[in-house]
Amino acid sequence: MNETTSKTMTFKVQSFRRIPNPHLKTADGERSAEMYVAVCDVKDIPDDIPMETNPREQKMTTGVAKKIKASLLDTAEADFFLLNRGILLSAKSVAYNNYSSEVTIVFENPDVHGNVDGGHTYRTILENRKELDYGKQFVKMEILTGIEGIFQSLAAARNTSVQVQDKSIAELENRFDILKNTLSNEPYMHSGRVFFKENDTGDIDVTDLLALLNLFNIDRYSGMASFPIASYSFKKKCIDYYIEDHKKYGSSQENPYVKMHDIMPDIFRLYDAIEVNIGRYYMLKNPGGRYGATKGVQKPKDGQEFRSKFFQNRMDYASPNGFIYPILGAFRALVESQDSRYCWKADPFDILEKVGPDLVESTVSMSRSLGNNPQSVGKEANIWKTLYMTVAFSIMS
Repeated sequence: MNETTSKTMTFKVQSFRRIPNPHLKTADGERSAEMYVAVCDVKDIPDDIPMETNPREQKMTTGVAKKIKASLLDTAEADFFLLNRGILLSAKSVAYNNYSSEVTIVFENPDVHGNVDGGHTYRTILENRKELDYGKQFVKMEILTGIEGIFQSLAAARNTSVQVQDKSIAELENRFDILKNTLSNEPYMHSGRVFFKENDTGDIDVTDLLALLNLFNIDRYSGMASFPIASYSFKKKCIDYYIEDHKKYGSSQENPYVKMHDIMPDIFRLYDAIEVNIGRYYMLKNPGGRYGATKGVQKPKDGQEFRSKFFQNRMDYASPNGFIYPILGAFRALVESQDSRYCWKADPFDILEKVGPDLVESTVSMSRSLGNNPQSVGKEANIWKTLYMTVAFSIMS
């Protein structure tokens, strides 16, 4: 063993499991590859895992890298280890101590032992975990041993070009021109912050735009017959809906997203207004309460500053999407179609000021009834219905 290159790391993990290999031994009697899976607090990951084995250069300015960072820092959702693919390591050996809950990994040969995949995730964690407290975010680590003989094949298989996603194909087919043209004067669009395909620069995924627009598609969601919960719980579906409508209607006036032309910029301004004012609305209903103490709500720490997603306005709190999406979706009650154009029945910003406190109160109360779980709120049909009715009734009085 070369002492100058061998490296041993011991660190705490939350869980550890060996995945049995159905091929116990190779034909010549040598031990075959072994697989281990650990879940680790991002604060406990060593900061000097060998990176020479990773064939990709970690470009941290891409939209994907920024999305990893946003997911990591979103402690309101706190499901980073589920949403992220994790980190793949190749090692000489792995041992686990049941008493201390620590794993020890030995990297012997820098040519074949180290980080194989997940370099962007690893770098993002190292650069941003100082902003997190223990117990807030975890990451999955897959560790393989005995793969020295197939290392090149493994690295090639795990690091194939990013699969061309539906949104990337849609961008190549110019299907997003409807959004680009309608929102061309909006600061987040003309500044290049929106990215439309994988590995583009920017910090706003077009998927997020489509999820918010889906909230107002009255062709798909009529009245209270159904609710656009997919915007929160299954954003990929919103891409499918958009492409489906574009293939069917093109850029004709029959396309719901073309019909949204007049109200589309307002949708993102309304999102911003909810983000910025949600804490104030809460306090109007609870003068002695503390919105920042609500489960899932984040308050800025020393030197930290929260800015709204689209217009970069300063915020006193960062609220979970499980609160914001149902509240924003309620304003579909103000949309009607006239001459194949969506329009507002009333000024949505006036209505927001009128019923915002009630909307926030109902949403937070629902979260408490669901075990203080904002994610459950975003998927609960009853709160979507309650909020929708609140907005609908507001223009009847």
